[in-house]
Amino acid sequence: MGDGGYELVCYCGLYCGDCHNYKGEIADLARDLRKKLRESKFDRTSKGLSKYFKDFENYDQCYDVLGAMVRLRCKRGCRNGGGPPQCKIRNCCVKKGIQGCWECGEFETCTKLDFLKPIHDDAYIKNLKKINKGGIEGFVNGKRHW
Repeated sequence: MGDGGYELVCYCGLYCGDCHNYKGEIADLARDLRKKLRESKFDRTSKGLSKYFKDFENYDQCYDVLGAMVRLRCKRGCRNGGGPPQCKIRNCCVKKGIQGCWECGEFETCTKLDFLKPIHDDAYIKNLKKINKGGIEGFVNGKRHW
């Protein structure tokens, strides 16, 4: 693909550079918050607060979720093996020898893309149409949907 962010264009029409997992911002914030909570022994504070505020009964679960967020990192990007290890979309494109779903005439009805709907709604379809119409360069340098 080359320079200019093209290697961050996912087979499905999403863009790794827009992804919170790739950017690591949420992971970093979760890591820092967990550290601050440990330093201030907030687990003890939450026990006292739980007598007055019911939500603090869930502190341990919250701390565990923050730990899961710390692990939400993807440094490699889709084209370099990042994202879901057995991504059906990536495997299909590689098998077909195409750069992405936009080169396939079935992308608007392909069920392999369905798992993206709950998180991305129809952003990937909009992106695929945009790439199909105007090419990767316009997509990388223009407005993308996430």
